[in-house]
Amino acid sequence: MMERADSGQKLYTRMRLWEFPDQYVIEPTDGSSGSSLVVSRVDGSMKLIDEIPQSSSLRVPKIWTIFGVVGMLRLLAGSYLLVITERECVGSYLGHPIYKIASMKVFPCDHSLNSTSAEQKKTEVEFSGLLNIAEKTDGLYFSYDANLTLSAQRLNDLGDESRLLPLWRQAEPRFLWNNYILEVLIDNKLDPYLLPVIQGSFNHFQSAIGKDIIDITLIARRCTRRNGTRMWRRGADPDGYVANFVESEQILQLNGYTASFVQVRGSIPLLWDQIVDLTYKPKYELLKLEEAPRVMERHFLDLRKKYGAVLAIDLINTHGGEGRLCDKFGETMQHVSSDDVRYLHFDFHHICGHVHFDRLSILYEQISDFLDRNGYLLLNEKGEKMKEQLGVARTNCIDCLDRTNVTQSMIGRNMLENQLRRLGIFGAEETISSHPNLDDKYKILWANHGDDVSIQYSGTPALKGDFVRFGHRTIQGILADFWNALMRYYLNNFCDGTKQDAIDLLQGHYIVSVTRDMAPSSQKGGIESIASFPLALSLVLIGFFFATMSLRQVRYDFRHFFFSLMWASISVGIAAFVKANGRVFCNRPRLHKPRC
Repeated sequence: MMERADSGQKLYTRMRLWEFPDQYVIEPTDGSSGSSLVVSRVDGSMKLIDEIPQSSSLRVPKIWTIFGVVGMLRLLAGSYLLVITERECVGSYLGHPIYKIASMKVFPCDHSLNSTSAEQKKTEVEFSGLLNIAEKTDGLYFSYDANLTLSAQRLNDLGDESRLLPLWRQAEPRFLWNNYILEVLIDNKLDPYLLPVIQGSFNHFQSAIGKDIIDITLIARRCTRRNGTRMWRRGADPDGYVANFVESEQILQLNGYTASFVQVRGSIPLLWDQIVDLTYKPKYELLKLEEAPRVMERHFLDLRKKYGAVLAIDLINTHGGEGRLCDKFGETMQHVSSDDVRYLHFDFHHICGHVHFDRLSILYEQISDFLDRNGYLLLNEKGEKMKEQLGVARTNCIDCLDRTNVTQSMIGRNMLENQLRRLGIFGAEETISSHPNLDDKYKILWANHGDDVSIQYSGTPALKGDFVRFGHRTIQGILADFWNALMRYYLNNFCDGTKQDAIDLLQGHYIVSVTRDMAPSSQKGGIESIASFPLALSLVLIGFFFATMSLRQVRYDFRHFFFSLMWASISVGIAAFVKANGRVFCNRPRLHKPRC
């Protein structure tokens, strides 16, 4: 019952893309008898044909093997076709092969630019340049047969009519990464080409316990409603959608039984920002405090509709900037808490420090009653529901990456042990730690899961990953955390603004408009017109170099002392100017302005 019933038309699994001078032709080559798709290189218009056209030029058309059409994006004048050029099979989901996109390519349909103005060409080039970043999007997964956007429980609850629909129509829009760029193909009724893609993580392993083989899969599904980079997507939007919202599903398959357990993570559901300004930890800014109860109520109402009861586990500090957020979160939750919404604060750093993560057992004692009461999905060999999950644990720290992943892996471990006891594989006191092979694979599963989610949001693997991977902190892990923290600082300050623009463009958070994007833009004035961090850093270093050189000449001529002071003053002055105006020296999004 878990498998999707055959729909009227299967997705094409392998195609040949012919690159003609005036059009692209996508021909199914997987044995399907379907029509080929023609895409005009002039205006991006589409139509189906039954035979490949003959080339009218002497040039032999270039031919690409592709494995799916991801979508098409319309900009000012041109359209841009995204296709999968390389894929990697990473396992199976409920009996169906799952693939990771190893390489994407953008094919421009922009010949109409030849008849546009120079200004429009320049603007189009700037927008299309963002698609080069989109080509390198990490963590994209798809299946030709399985609906990856739905958990096993929601798949099981699908009605017979829904099972007959094409995959894209079954998909959960908030987890459909290419939801926006599929619209053109949907409008053209191209169902066999409409390939749903999710962003997140897919990890899987098998392990033997005696004669029994257990199969564990861990899937992350990233929500597209408020997605983006770490510093440019914080908190909630006015509709209650939060940054870095991820649904994590742990699936156990054993002797015909299927058990599924879902957890979610997401930023603190308040209106808040943390705008980069060259400091290591920019200050947290709470916005529109009067709207906090409404925003949080909308967030938890949405969670209750989708998951049932909610336990909000807050792992942030009670002091400093995090403390202000913690206080406001706890205070506002008093307006939202009810029989099916519960808030629990657990000061992770205060209780666990940086090495005593075993003290998370204290947290588990406080939440075990909720987890036992709300359970997990369990299906028997016939696909019949024996048990269902009635609620969800929602975990957050500041980034919802490092502390969150350690905590979720602990919850997932305890839930898996409960499931194995229920199925008679474990005795009453038996644990995953009792089986070294299973234990090692399970730790790696969650460590990889945490790294995947972290890379997509922050640009680096998760911190504290050594504990998840090995069960204890290591010197190598602490050094790796130091390096990754430095990399996060660099990426957040100097790269992520442009990356955020690419995400907003591809997800439809920013719609390109001729009237808006071709309007005369005011020239940057004041500080922004001269703000260049590489230039400022170079001037500071040059100033200190000359100050040092002059100081070395003082013993020959005391006047060099004053030259040294002058150069040092210039360097300090430039450094102070940059520090005072740090925000404008950072790489900032241009399409969506920060909220403060």
